[in-house]
Amino acid sequence: MTDLIATLSARRRAKLDALPGSLQPTVRVVTEVVNERLNQDAKWGVQNHPDGTSDYWVVHAESAKRENEWRSKTGNIDWRCILLEEVWEAFAETDPKLLREELVQVAAVAVAWVEAIDRR
Repeated sequence: MTDLIATLSARRRAKLDALPGSLQPTVRVVTEVVNERLNQDAKWGVQNHPDGTSDYWVVHAESAKRENEWRSKTGNIDWRCILLEEVWEAFAETDPKLLREELVQVAAVAVAWVEAIDRR
């Protein structure tokens, strides 16, 4: 699929570059995510699977939260732990509205992690 950034007109690329510095990396990573979603749809078509979430995962979500609280206090927090906590929380959510909110948090943490990798 075509890269969205590459297809932007020079004027739109200039607008992207004019965003506050803290937003530019996020827009670039989210653009990569959009490109990946286009690739997935091109390969697999629109997917409509069951959520597969349940209360079974609550214990994992609670455990991950406790671990991250401890890791934060001891200075040992890392991206894997942060993302995993969000994923477990999403797996444990059965209400579609709340599940959506959790999945947005998963996506936001994943984007932040990619941004951190790009800063290295």
